[in-house]
Amino acid sequence: MSSHAFSTSGDHCPFIPVFGPPQVMFVRGMGTELWDADGKRYLDFLCGIAVTSLGHSNPVIADAITKQAQTLMHVSNFFANPVATETAVLINQLLGGSGQVFFCNSGAEANEAAIKLARKFGGRGRHTVVSALGSFHGRTLAALAATGQPAKHEPFQPMPEGFRHVPFNDIDALDVAVDNAVAAVLIEPVQGEGGVLPANVEYLQAAQKMCTERGVLLMLDEVQTGFGRTGKWFGFEHYGISPDVVLMAKAMGNGMPIGAMWAKRSVAEVFKPGDHGSTFSGTAIATSAAKATIIEMQRIDAPRLATEKGALLTQLVSKLDNVSSVRGLGLLLGVELAPGIDAKLVQLSLLELGLVTNAVTASALRLAPPITVTTDEIHEAVSMIASALKGYSS
Repeated sequence: MSSHAFSTSGDHCPFIPVFGPPQVMFVRGMGTELWDADGKRYLDFLCGIAVTSLGHSNPVIADAITKQAQTLMHVSNFFANPVATETAVLINQLLGGSGQVFFCNSGAEANEAAIKLARKFGGRGRHTVVSALGSFHGRTLAALAATGQPAKHEPFQPMPEGFRHVPFNDIDALDVAVDNAVAAVLIEPVQGEGGVLPANVEYLQAAQKMCTERGVLLMLDEVQTGFGRTGKWFGFEHYGISPDVVLMAKAMGNGMPIGAMWAKRSVAEVFKPGDHGSTFSGTAIATSAAKATIIEMQRIDAPRLATEKGALLTQLVSKLDNVSSVRGLGLLLGVELAPGIDAKLVQLSLLELGLVTNAVTASALRLAPPITVTTDEIHEAVSMIASALKGYSS
């Protein structure tokens, strides 16, 4: 039966309707390119929301997964497997070598693990987590409570207690919020779902200083910014800080579902056997993808490529009519459109032209192409953006 023989909307849709009707049925991908069920070609400048950073169907990653699937896929956490161990060592090395790793399956799970770790670290009465308005940390209940978007909380009230939200990049508000009831501050170096908004250097450095002086954990949500996306291995490296906990997922497996929490050893040791876990924590098959992804990113120097390609894309898009500004780091960019232009309509126009993007706000597009995107593909994408914006008066 063909891949598009099933309805993906309406009364016959087999999916619970949490995502809304899909816009396209994609059946194949290679590098930056995607093809739909009718054979139409697209350039993917969203890559699964910063997931397939090494491109679709990357042969190195596919080969690693295939070989591992034929060797060992899964054993319970009563036992070890060498691939998970090697991958944890690689991640710890990327983060300075002073910590330990817990593997999970997604960014939301990584955030949930961090919230539990913070609560145990702080103890009863000192268990509050402070995060930023506009932030996004996941849709599971505690991660959602940490997410600074009140509209997303409303359908699920009452939310778990122990969370505070303060304006992003507001040092004074953070100073007031971090009192004796606080166990941790949870921040994204770049707010992805909030509109691709980078933190100010002064803000993150002040957060580090506050947390250190007050015995509070500084936890960085690097789910969208990690693994070379911003031009550094992790976004916090742009800011000259040293977080206690780092959360990661998305690009970590180049499409294989996997996430992780890294914590400094002095913090990680708060957890004892049975405090946390997952049936699928550190499976051989998932960590084989993560290991291959990291090694391939090291081979091609992914942070350097993201810096260079991001600078080119920013330069070209900034010159277009009806673009007010371009913000972000590396290859995680927000394109602010001229006043009055509906980003969602532009996104749909681009999809018709064959370019996959995302209206991250009502007035801005998110661009997050693979780090392996070519110069020719960047020029082709920019040409499509120019065409989509041509119909608006500047």
